[in-house]
Amino acid sequence: MKIIKITIASIVAIVLVAGIFLFKGELAPKEVDAKYTSDTSQFFTMRNGARIHFRDEGNPNGPAVVLVHGSNASLHTWEPWVEILGESYRIITMDLPAHGLTGAVPDKRYGSPAQLRTVDAVVRHLGLDKFTLGGNSMGGGVTWRYTLAHPEKVEAMLLIDSSGLPQFRQQLEAKANQLDQDKKEAPVFFSLMRKPWFRAIARYTDPYWLTKQGVSSAYNHSPVVTEELIQRYYELALRSGSRDATLSRFSNYNSTEDAVDSTKFNVPALIMWGRDDSLISVDVAMLFDAALAHSTLVIYDKVGHMPMEEIPNRSAEDVSTFLFEVYGANLPF
Repeated sequence: MKIIKITIASIVAIVLVAGIFLFKGELAPKEVDAKYTSDTSQFFTMRNGARIHFRDEGNPNGPAVVLVHGSNASLHTWEPWVEILGESYRIITMDLPAHGLTGAVPDKRYGSPAQLRTVDAVVRHLGLDKFTLGGNSMGGGVTWRYTLAHPEKVEAMLLIDSSGLPQFRQQLEAKANQLDQDKKEAPVFFSLMRKPWFRAIARYTDPYWLTKQGVSSAYNHSPVVTEELIQRYYELALRSGSRDATLSRFSNYNSTEDAVDSTKFNVPALIMWGRDDSLISVDVAMLFDAALAHSTLVIYDKVGHMPMEEIPNRSAEDVSTFLFEVYGANLPF
């Protein structure tokens, strides 16, 4: 018993000392906002008091394409596509609550319902009745959920390394052993955030090394991962209030959703996936393709979780080809 007490005391001491040396305070919103806004950045306030950062870019006369970022990312992840696709399309991007320059919101609601309300508030604010909706990772989950909730608004879906339908979890269990063998280096952050003890100290510690490891592995160690890119994730995470918002989001994560009737998806969908995605297996892409009646599947070899940044030209070309089939003669060229 004495040895156990000494061991526990030693562990506590190590954690406390580590906390002192690894402590990192928050960054002032004005400082972060000044660095990560652009000439096209706009803000508006929702009814719940949330101040939403969004951008409305590209060709104002082109079909609207609304893009939603993934977990712990921001609208900046779409900048390569905005530059390439903006000649033909009006492209709307936004920072969801707990992310980017939107950050913490007054009602502290960060789950899926809040994300859908945010997307709907942005498109209503801009007066958009119909648009293509796309998302990466968590943003892909927002995309298919919003499409189910508002089928009259969504003309097409872009699912980029997207969160899967709830029933996919069960379908993947049969391949669990193989997936474990084939599993690549994944961001440590997401596994740690599922542990209560880590969430208890995460708001006080310096997230730089977790950020660097997470970005490098998510981007499949692509050469696009520069110190500037790592700093973007790092500094946005340290924006005042964002760490608490992120902790709240992970603490209330719902993993028990009911199965979705995939026959309700009646719009064309482009499914885009990096074969070397370390976060969401390419097997999920196959399941999406089988579940959706009007889908086109593109898989990229030697690409990770972020095709829009890892291979912006090639992935944007595939989007352009797909959207030409959707909009055809309505394109402004």
